This record gives sequence, structure tokens and C-alpha cells, in this order.
Amino acid sequence: MTCLLRRTLIPGWLWLPAGIGLFLCAGPLLALIINVPWAQLPRLLSAPEVLQSLGLSLTTAGISTVICFVIGTPLAVLFARLHGPWLTSARGILLLPLVLSPVVSGIALLYFWGRRGLAGQPLGALGIETGFSPLAVILVQVFVSLPFFVVAGLSAITAVEPEMELTAATSGAGPTQILRHITLPLALPGLLAGGLLAFARSLGEYGATITFAGSVAGRTRTLPLQIELSLNSNQPEAALGLSLMLICIYLIVLILARSGALRLVPTR
Repeated sequence: MTCLLRRTLIPGWLWLPAGIGLFLCAGPLLALIINVPWAQLPRLLSAPEVLQSLGLSLTTAGISTVICFVIGTPLAVLFARLHGPWLTSARGILLLPLVLSPVVSGIALLYFWGRRGLAGQPLGALGIETGFSPLAVILVQVFVSLPFFVVAGLSAITAVEPEMELTAATSGAGPTQILRHITLPLALPGLLAGGLLAFARSLGEYGATITFAGSVAGRTRTLPLQIELSLNSNQPEAALGLSLMLICIYLIVLILARSGALRLVPTR
């Protein structure tokens, strides 16, 4: 875009609100980075409880992301291909966790998956306990991250040219063959980006986790819960170091997700 075109299309007054918005987002992050005890970072980040929380976070977030792929891809395909009032309602239900308060999400999970919940009670009769376990963390993460994956997957599948699928159908290919050889390969970059966003959302989940799964060392105390524990234990240096670690992981995930999203843009 040339300078003349920029001046033509971009009003000058936009810079003020845009600058304020950037300041409101970047300012707190800058303050965090400035106050990080850099000299103590190696000791703080290598503490056993930190490594334990990091391992639990990465493991549960990875498992929940795989689950999102397995059950979210069919949802994205159905939402992209079908229309109707019942599907609109289903989409609204699926997207509800995006706007729910974390505490409300945790309470809903507790009354569904908890020991006396709708699903938790039958599972308990089978000897499967969900509360205060890594399984509880995974259930929370799937609940809050699945909408992110489905939204990204829906955009990627919708971007696939229908003519290519129709051509394959007229050539005798069945629905499964079209999905496997045309739709999913073309939508794969967007699905991978959605998976990375779901992973990041799972990694940062806090409110619903502590409400439903609790904060048990080695079982449910993920990295965000370890940060909260450090603050409550009057260890701000540890909380700052862990926050920086989490931010670095987020940046890596966002860079990977952006590179995947860019691959959706057709080249000319």
C-alpha cells in the first residue's frame, strides 16, 4: 500500500484511539516484563513444583487439544455444510463457554461431571472418579477450548472452494472420500491454527479449573494455579517468573497459529 493510498483510506484521527488501545494492552505487559527478577529466573523456573505444574499443564492441554481435533472437526464440518434453526441453536450452545464467567463454567462442570453430577454419578458407579484428578482438568479444558477450535475450523472449511468438492462428487467420489482427500487437506492449515489456539486457551485456564478440579499438587495444579498460589504465598518474584514463562509459551503458539492462518491466504 503506497503512502498516497494510506492517506486516502486511513483517517488521521484513527491513530489516537488506536494508540490508546495499544497502550492499554501493551502497558501492563511491559510493566510485568520490567519487574521480572531476571537474575533469579533460573532458580525460580527450575523449582520442582514449577516443573511439576508445567508438565501437568502441557500434558493436559495437549490431550484436550487432541480431543478438540477429534470431536471438533466433525462439528465444524456439520456447521459449515448444514443450515437450519436447530443447527443455529446448537452453534449457540457450543459458543456459550466463550462468554460464560469462569466460575459459572466451573459450577456447571461440577454439577455435570462432579461426584453427584448428571454424568459424574453414573461414572462413579463404574469406578471412574473425575473430581480432583487430571481428568477433571482435561474436561475443563475441552469445555472452554472446543469453541475456539470449532470457530477456526468452521472458517477454514467454509473457505474451501465448493466447486472442487462438487467436481469430485460428479466424478463419483463419496462424501467420505471428498472429506478425506479434498476438504480436510485444504482446511488443514486453519484446523492446525485452531488447534494451537485451543491449546493456548487450555494452557491458560484458571477459574473453571479451580472451581471444579481444585488445586491439588501434581494432579490439578496447573501453571496458572501455581501462579495464583505464589501470589497468595507472598512470592511475587515466582509469580512474575511463571507469568513470563506462560507469556513466552503463548507467543510461540500465536506465531505458529498465525503462520498456519497465513497459509490459507491464496497467493497470486
